[in-house]
Amino acid sequence: MPGRHLKVIVTRKLPEPVEARMRELFDVELNDTDMPMGAQALGDAISRADVLVPTITDRISAGLIGAAGENLRLIANYGAGFDHIDVQTALSRGIMVSNTPGVSADDTADVAMMMILAVPRRLREGTKKMQAGEWGGWAPTAMLGSRLGGKRLGILGMGRIGQAVARRAAACGMEIHYHNRKKLHADTENALGARYWESLDQMLARMDVLSVNCPHTPGTFHLLNARRLKLMKPTAYIVNTSRGEVIDENALTRMLRAGELAGAGLDVFENGKDVNPRLTGLDNVLLLPHMSSATQEGRVEMGEKVIINIKTFADGHRPPDQVVPAML
Repeated sequence: MPGRHLKVIVTRKLPEPVEARMRELFDVELNDTDMPMGAQALGDAISRADVLVPTITDRISAGLIGAAGENLRLIANYGAGFDHIDVQTALSRGIMVSNTPGVSADDTADVAMMMILAVPRRLREGTKKMQAGEWGGWAPTAMLGSRLGGKRLGILGMGRIGQAVARRAAACGMEIHYHNRKKLHADTENALGARYWESLDQMLARMDVLSVNCPHTPGTFHLLNARRLKLMKPTAYIVNTSRGEVIDENALTRMLRAGELAGAGLDVFENGKDVNPRLTGLDNVLLLPHMSSATQEGRVEMGEKVIINIKTFADGHRPPDQVVPAML
């Protein structure tokens, strides 16, 4: 079917260059308010669209897909993660799903590395003190943090983002360790100077900093549960720029408050924007509003990938970033 006749419905406001290009190519409905669609609005959209362009804020459930109109043949997700979409149900109904992988690896790794630097060096606490006008001047024992050089960084999930984090951390003199579903090729390991741990438990017990970079799947839900978190040293730090569901947030909060972990940097949370209030007042915790991929350049590139996926589909081919069962 020609691209310009496709009914494309976008659930959130996208960068202007992306929306302008979509207007040129498709019969597109945009969300000018940038408010997340409620269940009724999503149901209406999915019943009328040939292509739905959702984001992480949209829960595309089996029930919602069951209400899709006969014309819906592609869910072109704006974002790399697709755990908010019931992909199996979509595929069973002949609806393809695509995503936008690889765009934000460096942007996300930059924020992960920033938190790896900021939390052990107590930057949040120092900034808070300055803004409150409470700094009394330099002192030999004031605001002492932890040096990164020579410390062990454990990376949970060694895909594009994990490898980008490894390169940045190695430049800061950290030892690189990782746990992954599959061991990296020896050439990649050597280039990163990374050591593979088949046992996540054994790795956790030996790390000074842990960076979470794995996707949220049924197999990774609460992968870092209370038992595993207790394996970590009380002097260790955790940074998460991946998915909040990977960590048992209640267990993490208890340990941080009890001094059983030294600190955390969190850009994602188990319950989305509903952050555990017992986390928000801790000086040893840096909280960010899911902004690790938030660069103008990255968000435009994500939109360009969405457009390529839709155009390729419209031309009768499989989208280059189609989500396939092997990825689930």
